[in-house]
Amino acid sequence: MRRFETGQTVVRRDVHRHGRVWSEHALRVVADTGEALVAACPPGAETRWPALYVKARDDGDRAMRTEAFDVMASGVWELAAAVWQETELLLWKPPDTFDLTVDLVVDPDLTRWQWKDEDEYAHVRRLGIVTDAEHRAVAAARDQALAMIEERCGPFADAGTAGQRVAPTDG
Repeated sequence: MRRFETGQTVVRRDVHRHGRVWSEHALRVVADTGEALVAACPPGAETRWPALYVKARDDGDRAMRTEAFDVMASGVWELAAAVWQETELLLWKPPDTFDLTVDLVVDPDLTRWQWKDEDEYAHVRRLGIVTDAEHRAVAAARDQALAMIEERCGPFADAGTAGQRVAPTDG
């Protein structure tokens, strides 16, 4: 498998099981361990998401974000350019991943964490975008991520040194 160099800019694409690209993110490689790609996504990074999702983000309309997942379930959408405007992210992505909507947001010093977008995760479960097998894998990944926080290992091994919020893979 091809490895990426530290500092290299890469584009991460989420491909839905229909075979269509759901999202693209420009990322800066922090490390490529073979086990996972660790990449940073700073505010201002270029992205592409389904047009309805971009409109929902721009308008701050969470109900419209839900509609974007309905479109995803249909398998028909158009991508639109956008810019990541939120916190700096440090992403830990094992091979063959797909963003399943729920994220773990952790304070840099690991003293606090929270699950984000669980309502959207429940919606994509109802739509069948996340299968029962994937849901079991997400549950296991949640447990694994919390254990890594507690043990300060994996992507949390150097916590507090980067000054960034961390959002590991969704499952």
